[in-house]
Amino acid sequence: MSGRLIAVVGPSGVGKDTVMEAMAQADPRLGLVRRVITRPSAAGGEVFEGVNVAEFKARLAEGEFALHWGANGLFYGVPADVDADLGAGRDMLVNLSRGVLVEASLRFPGLVTIALTATPEVLAARLAARGREDAEEIKRRLARAGSGLPDGVPTITIDNSESLETTVQTALAALYPVRA
Repeated sequence: MSGRLIAVVGPSGVGKDTVMEAMAQADPRLGLVRRVITRPSAAGGEVFEGVNVAEFKARLAEGEFALHWGANGLFYGVPADVDADLGAGRDMLVNLSRGVLVEASLRFPGLVTIALTATPEVLAARLAARGREDAEEIKRRLARAGSGLPDGVPTITIDNSESLETTVQTALAALYPVRA
């Protein structure tokens, strides 16, 4: 049985990486996809492989990415080795851009999408706390926060304004419903 790719999407500051890490720690059926991003690894946040643009483009040309996209002045790639994890039956969590969901659903049949939301106040506080954006960039990110998802992509929507534990329990219950 193949594993499922589980895309976690939502606006900047919603807590995608924190939720994904907590879900993987809470349930051994879940693994984390380590993305390749054109920013220094020291930038913090999620665990990722930082590369420069030239290396990213060379790896793209070699077919090393199952998915790739650009956003916020950076390039992002999902390593093609995710196929081995899925083939081994492991469900894999990946932080994806909403803009690549249609392509992801074609590339990974059975794709599950979890859309995290939070109140604007929570988003603003989280963006300010992480310290990667100035006030103007935070304002731009908040303006994009309400961007919708593409039509035809089944989605589980979860509010992450409250405790991490509540969000994780809700997500796990949606992914692995208890059958009576």
